[in-house]
This record gives sequence, structure tokens and C-alpha cells, in this order.
Amino acid sequence: MSFDPNGVGVANGNIFGFPVDETSADLVILPIPWDVTASYGKGTSRAPQAILEASTQLDFYHPQLPKAYDTKVYMAPISSEWLEINDEFNQATPEYFRDLETLGEAASIEKHSDLIASINEAHQALTSHLQERVESLLQQGKTVAVLGGEHSTPLGLIRALDARLATFSILQIDAHADLRKAYEGFEQSHASIMYNAVNRCQNLHRLVQVGIRDISEAEVLFAASHPKIKTFYDWDLKTAEFSGTTWDQQCATILSELSDLVYISFDIDGLYPYLCPNTGTPVAGGMSLEQVSYLIFKLLASGKSIIGFDLNEVSPGADSDWDANVGARALWQLVCATELSRRKQC
Repeated sequence: MSFDPNGVGVANGNIFGFPVDETSADLVILPIPWDVTASYGKGTSRAPQAILEASTQLDFYHPQLPKAYDTKVYMAPISSEWLEINDEFNQATPEYFRDLETLGEAASIEKHSDLIASINEAHQALTSHLQERVESLLQQGKTVAVLGGEHSTPLGLIRALDARLATFSILQIDAHADLRKAYEGFEQSHASIMYNAVNRCQNLHRLVQVGIRDISEAEVLFAASHPKIKTFYDWDLKTAEFSGTTWDQQCATILSELSDLVYISFDIDGLYPYLCPNTGTPVAGGMSLEQVSYLIFKLLASGKSIIGFDLNEVSPGADSDWDANVGARALWQLVCATELSRRKQC
């Protein structure tokens, strides 16, 4: 069946129904069905499948990217093995999470030490496997993205880029700073992804965080004292907006903190909660998808390049496909921006 970008979407097993395989793809998306360390709301492990199914409902015109439907993007198969491991751990952790609230962290970690050790070991294997897969794809000249899953999932991708590049920056769109160390005993917690990135990446120039609005005091102090971290809090962005500063002006300030090569980490809870009501840890406030898209495409207009991205924390609702629909549209913006970046380099 030939692909008609103006016709009905075709569920051919690939993202957006595009007729592309891994060999011919310029951009390869690796789905990671993992949400073991999420303690508040589960479901993000099902996001890759839900977004895949929703992706064929989009139209494929993009005002910033001529013939966007010609983008050679491929999404790898979702690992049934890792999904099974994820589900087994999720069946074993509820008691631990309940004990955290009743016994306290220290006592709970001691009581469930074997389970926590097993999860940390599996999580490390997941990250190592991802890093090896990414390194292979990078050697083939591919750009790589991760579709989670919880926010811990892209660490292997970030580490692979760090090993390959002399310098790069991370642009993080998020409600949370994710700067906690070994949160709840998990060394690679979804709340620790940026702590791990900053501490494990030797060639990271700057972590620029945008939209943060739910954060501990320890994280605020850590970010303020770290030379590689610049945080744009949601309350400061809103104060500037209410005082007359335009989003365009704020974007210019944000982008001035980044180096030329930029990795984008997009946690869907950076958006207004009505756009992602089932995400694991929703927070009032945030940005519209249009604001985030504007920032990303202004990044390209400023002469910077996108070297990879992740989209995470989308959690499909039980009664609606709204979260998956918005997730698919967020993914489409990231894909089109990455493709525009690639075309600019050709």
C-alpha cells in the first residue's frame, strides 16, 4: 500500500504510519516501556503503544517544515521482555510505597532492601542496553530519540551522546527539576534523571530547565550552586509575562544559556495539566504545547542544532485517548524540529 500524506492514516506498525524501516530512517525512536520507580501514578509504560496507535490520527502538514511527511522516522518495536519485567516489579512494589508513607524512608528501604537492589540492578541493565543500542545507531549516522516511559528512561541515550560529543547542552521542559539523589532508594529514579545527567556526563555544557514549579528546597539550592544548571521557574516566567515580557523575549533569554548542540528532554507534565491529565505527577501551572513548540523552533532559528530528544511521562487514560493524542502531537513537533535541524545541516 502506497503512502498518501493527505489520506487516511495507515496503521502499518511504524510511528505516524510512515513507510520507513530502520535501515532507511534518519531518525530512530526507541520506545522504553518502563515506569517502575513512579510511586504516585502508574501507566507511562503503556505510553509508547498508545502514542503509536494515536499517531496515525494526525495530519502531516507542518508550517515550519515543507513536506514534513517525507521525514524518514522509524520507531523500533516495543520490547515485550522489558514490559514484562516492568510489570513484575510493579506488582511487587505497592507494599514498599505504602510503607514509605507509614514507616518512613529509612525503615522502608531497610525492610525492602532486596527488592530495591533488584530494581536498581535491572534499571542499570536497561540503561546499559539502551546506551549500547544508541551507540550502534549513532555510528550508522542516525539521530536517536527515546519515547518513555517514566523520565528515568533516556539516561542511556544521554550518556551515549556525552561519550560521543565534545560538548552539548540539555533543554529540559518539565514541572519537576528531577535533581534528587537516589530518590526513594532508586539510583535511577524518574526524580533523579537530571541529577544523574549532570553528575555522569563529562561533556555537558549546561542543563537549562524550563517550567519547573514543583521542587524541593534541596533541589533549589543544588541548582543555584551548580555552575552547569540554569533553571527558569514557572513562577518567574509567569511574573515576567504578567509584567509585559513577551514569550519571544523570554525564549531568547532561555536560548542564550544553551550551547550550539542541544538535546531536548520533554516531560509532558511541563504542559498545562488539562493537556496531560493522567500523567504520573500532574502540577497546576505550566505551558501550552504551542509555547513549547515556539521555543523549540526558535532554538533552530537561532542557529543551534538538535542532536536528539526524549518524550516521557505520557500516561494513557483508562477512559480516553486524550493523553496519547496530545503525546503524539508533542512527538510530531519534536520529530519535525529534529528533521528541520537535520536538513539545515545537509
